[in-house]
Amino acid sequence: MNVPVNPFKQALRNRRMQLGLWSGLSSHVTVEVLANAGFDWLLIDTEHSPNELPMVHAQLQAVARGATHPIVRPTWNDTVVIKRLLDIGAQTLLIPFVENADEARQAVAATRYPPLGVRGYAAAARASDFGRIKDYPHACEEQLCVLVQVETPAALANIEAIAEVDGVDGIFIGPGDLAASMGHIGQIGHPDVVTAIDDALARIRASGKPAGILASDEKLARHWIEVGVDFIAVGSDTGLLARGAEQLAAKFRNAA
Repeated sequence: MNVPVNPFKQALRNRRMQLGLWSGLSSHVTVEVLANAGFDWLLIDTEHSPNELPMVHAQLQAVARGATHPIVRPTWNDTVVIKRLLDIGAQTLLIPFVENADEARQAVAATRYPPLGVRGYAAAARASDFGRIKDYPHACEEQLCVLVQVETPAALANIEAIAEVDGVDGIFIGPGDLAASMGHIGQIGHPDVVTAIDDALARIRASGKPAGILASDEKLARHWIEVGVDFIAVGSDTGLLARGAEQLAAKFRNAA
């Protein structure tokens, strides 16, 4: 038995744009519904969602029924948190709030076994199919994908240094926190924010690393696809449910 191939990582290497959706409802039922909805990847969020480890475990089991690749965002760039997510089978992680090369190296080290990193060893975790993948410690690195999230002007200034870190597989721009840190909280479409993101995306790709972003606004999403992104989330399960429910209620309320 071999380590499962990471299709998302392979697609990024081949520069095939990957379309994604954000998942914050913290439900294995929701994830199972979305797993065959047509997206290449689904972000299982724990930073801004009421998700705990057993819940993420169940969501990874649910998404395995579909064709969508799960990406998990930890609560923080924390070695212990990352270790636990890897052990339950996450192959791709989006590490939030990475500001510089040292923090990027810390994120990568948390995903590597010694001597390359500091990941703790477990003989029979879900990641190794409970010990059935005998060469897992030696073979897993090739299929692990480490994405780091830059979300402040300081982090954007360090893009080239972050991109040089061995083991960083992609750089993701967090537009919400970037806008806030630029003094435009809640205004992702502000011209200054859009200009900063356009420049950052170009620099990420020029560095040789895949570039990603979240854009729930259709106009902005289409703009950044045209600018050039390698992976993009174009909405969220929370947004789909909330806006869809409001529109349905309004349709019949107005008719009444």
